[in-house]
Amino acid sequence: MGQGKSFRTARRFAAGHQSFALIGAALLLGAASPALEAPPFAHWIDGTTASEPETQVQRIDDDTFVIRQSVRTNFEAPFLYLLFGKDRALLIDTGAGGLKIRPTIDRLVAEWQAKHGGRPIRLVVAHSHGHGDHHAGDDEFRARPDTDLVGLKPGEVAAFFRIQRWPDDIARFDLGERILDIIPTPGHEPAHMMVYDARTQLLFSGDMLYPGRLYVPDGKFAEFRASADRLAAFAAKHPIRALLGAHIEMTATPGQDYPMKAETHPAERVLPLSPAAITELQQAAAKADTPPMIDRHADFIVYPLPPEPPS
Repeated sequence: MGQGKSFRTARRFAAGHQSFALIGAALLLGAASPALEAPPFAHWIDGTTASEPETQVQRIDDDTFVIRQSVRTNFEAPFLYLLFGKDRALLIDTGAGGLKIRPTIDRLVAEWQAKHGGRPIRLVVAHSHGHGDHHAGDDEFRARPDTDLVGLKPGEVAAFFRIQRWPDDIARFDLGERILDIIPTPGHEPAHMMVYDARTQLLFSGDMLYPGRLYVPDGKFAEFRASADRLAAFAAKHPIRALLGAHIEMTATPGQDYPMKAETHPAERVLPLSPAAITELQQAAAKADTPPMIDRHADFIVYPLPPEPPS
């Protein structure tokens, strides 16, 4: 999801909602052991309560946190992820604006440090990709001590994570006894990446694969398809418990999304996607017409954008 001209154009082209291709229960790709269940989240803030806080935090384990920004602060209502290792913590995205996000992050860091004897921890602030609804809070972190702020361009992302050949190589990033895989997945946006955590077997999938409209800019579908293939190849070799994306735009009714810029999200679909969605996305991208058309599935919609209108 993004806030640029292309996405505003896409919202004017939004269509109805129907699809009956149900994604099955959680499967484990590329592993013989039984599948683990997706994280059991409580009800997320969804804009339906007047007293809703600006952020909501849920804990996956003692070192892994999910932060949801209220739709009342910004209709994008993104999810941010904070992962702690022994030496560093990784924050994926800084929100869509309309609030101060750093106080929530600083509180989580301080609480984690208190539980670990005041251990010093360096914060790495990175992004699933470079659209504005994922880096609006960056300025809050520029002067923060012990903090690295990763740039938004593919070259800056590649340089920080030591990816020699973008987007073909997959990098490993050590937080300190917690190694993450950084997977370049351009198409939705040039610097888009996913983060895989072997400890929790979770894949943080940004805006390329989440319960919602998977926007693909005009002329970028080949890149998107190549990223889907790269993702499927990775999934075939790594056990994936669930995918956690950056938004929820689908209702609990299969195939039905919310209207563009919806102010509330009653009866949301759950956040985690089954790893089976990776194969479903790869197949959808491979079968897409030329030019590609909107393709609705139970838990996501492949949403090619029309060409930009003349300015």
